[in-house]
Amino acid sequence: MKFYNWLGKYEVTIAKIALVVMTLLVFVQAMTRKFGHPISWAVDISTFLFAWVVFLGGDAAMRRDALVNIDMFVKLLSERAQLNIKIINNIIIIAFLITMIGYGIKLTISTYYRTFAGLPWLSFSWATASVPFGCLLMLLTTVLKTKDILKEGGYIK
Repeated sequence: MKFYNWLGKYEVTIAKIALVVMTLLVFVQAMTRKFGHPISWAVDISTFLFAWVVFLGGDAAMRRDALVNIDMFVKLLSERAQLNIKIINNIIIIAFLITMIGYGIKLTISTYYRTFAGLPWLSFSWATASVPFGCLLMLLTTVLKTKDILKEGGYIK
């Protein structure tokens, strides 16, 4: 788990840097277009960065339990029932992420020959690879969180 912990430290930093670069590129592209000299590759790089920011940020949020949830009714239940609902939710999330990894791999393979319009040397697969990679990270996070819930004493009777 050393790699997992190491990655957890750096994924937020990578996502923050990518978000800043993406924002700057979109701003610069808008300004250069306004003055009649657009840089077409800025939008392509921004698209690439956005895909990675979404999935790295998603895993970072999942690690910190910062994802949006509605637990108004769940909070009324006993602690054991709340843990069991978390386990059921995590099983559903695990199934979804496994599906996303499978389809993400297919998407990455199918976009191998597609390139960005402004960057013909860059395969679109580099952007779509964020789907299986990010979902794999989230799958690992969910499995570890489920393991922790089971250690707390949550189980379905």
